[in-house]
Amino acid sequence: RFGAVMCCCGPCAMYRRSALLLLLEQYETQFFRGKPSDFGEDRHLTILMLKAGFRTEYVPDAIAATAVPDTLLPYLRQQLRWARSTYRDTLLGLHLLPGLDRYLTLDVVGQNLGPLLLAISSIAALAQLALTGSVPWWTGLTIVAMTMIRCSVAALRAGELRFLGFSLHTPINIFLLLP
Repeated sequence: RFGAVMCCCGPCAMYRRSALLLLLEQYETQFFRGKPSDFGEDRHLTILMLKAGFRTEYVPDAIAATAVPDTLLPYLRQQLRWARSTYRDTLLGLHLLPGLDRYLTLDVVGQNLGPLLLAISSIAALAQLALTGSVPWWTGLTIVAMTMIRCSVAALRAGELRFLGFSLHTPINIFLLLP
């Protein structure tokens, strides 16, 4: 739908052998800020594929199985690991965005600026509550509106209402990941 997938998730991804062999050296010697990096390898490989000119596609009728965290602490560790790889690999793939779908550009910008704006909004709301004793309703309304707009656009573009469920990640971010 969008012309590219920005992260082909490890257990759900398939690659042509010839493409992997072409990028294997870059993939295996992954560095960030001069240090070897071993997190976010699926996002890194996706960015390498896109940089090399390959397409990345979502196949809705594909069937795959994976193990997922079933308790809160492992889930939070996973989310923090994914966030680190999102920021790192966005820097590596910024020049790709102009050639991709505009929604993907918006989504990548949102993935990177969203948590920062969410943190600033949360801190401002706490400061208002502490300093004035008034409830920062405008902050909550803004956060809910931005979350619903982003999820609604994704749901409309993909033609799948289940994308609205991603709005549940905002309270997880505010109350569990940001602290």
